[in-house]
Amino acid sequence: MLSVEESVTQSPPGNDAEARTISTWSGEAREQAVQRMFTAIAGVYDLNNTLLSFGLHHRWKKRTARCVPPVEHGTALDVGAGTADLALLLEPRMGAKGRVVASDLNHAMLAEGLKKVTAKGLAGKVTCLQANAEHLGFADDIFDAVTTGFCMRNVGNLAQAVREIRRVMKPGGTFVCLEFSRPVFGWLRALYDWYSFTLLPWIGTKVAHDRTGVYEYLPASIRTFPDQERLCVILKEAGFREVSYRNLSGGIVAIHIAMK
Repeated sequence: MLSVEESVTQSPPGNDAEARTISTWSGEAREQAVQRMFTAIAGVYDLNNTLLSFGLHHRWKKRTARCVPPVEHGTALDVGAGTADLALLLEPRMGAKGRVVASDLNHAMLAEGLKKVTAKGLAGKVTCLQANAEHLGFADDIFDAVTTGFCMRNVGNLAQAVREIRRVMKPGGTFVCLEFSRPVFGWLRALYDWYSFTLLPWIGTKVAHDRTGVYEYLPASIRTFPDQERLCVILKEAGFREVSYRNLSGGIVAIHIAMK
C-alpha cells in the first residue's frame, strides 16, 4: 500500500477502439490501461458522474451505505474509493470512534477524495490509501464492513479481488457492492444501450475534453461485467454466504450484499 501523497507516472492510452478492447482484457495490462484513463479524468470525474447519471449516483451511493449495519467503534474499508463519496457516507455508520479506509489504486482519484475528506474535517476518521483491490495488504479479519462502488468491473481479476475482500473482513462482516448491471426490462435495456454506447461517450468527451477513450471503455466494461445472478455465483464461490441483490433504477445498477 502507498499513501495518497506518493505520486505515479502514467501516459495516456491509444484511441477509442483500444479503450473498448480493454474491457475484455484481464490482468496487469487491463489494470494499467484503466489507471491511465482514470488519471486523465480525475479532475472532472465528479462533475461527469452527476451529469451522466442525471444526479442519480448520489442516491445510489446513499442506498448502498444504508445497507451497511451500524457498528460502534467499527472499521470499514471502501475498495476502489475513487473520490471518496461512498467512504464519506460510511463514516457515520462506524460510530463516534469508528474508522474508514478509502483505498484505490489510482493516485489522482484519491487525491480528489482527500480534498473532500479534509474539507469535511474528517481526516482523522477517513484515511485515503493507495492499494490494489487484488492485493489489499491488510491483515486477515479486521474490517466490520467492506464496500465497493463502481469499482469491481475495472479490476484485472474479479475472482481474486472478491477473495481478497473476503479475507480482510471479520467473520460475520458485511460486503456491499454497488455496480452497473443488466436492466430487467427489454425496452430499458435497448434504451440504456443507446444511451451508453452513443450518447454517453459524446457527452462525456465534450464535457471532459477527454482523448483517452475512457467514455468508450466505461459502457463496454458494463456490458462485459457479470449480471446480477452471475455476480451472486462469483460471491458464493469465493465463500460468501447469505448473498442477495437489490436492483435500482430498473436494474441499471444493483447492490449486492453478502456476509462472511
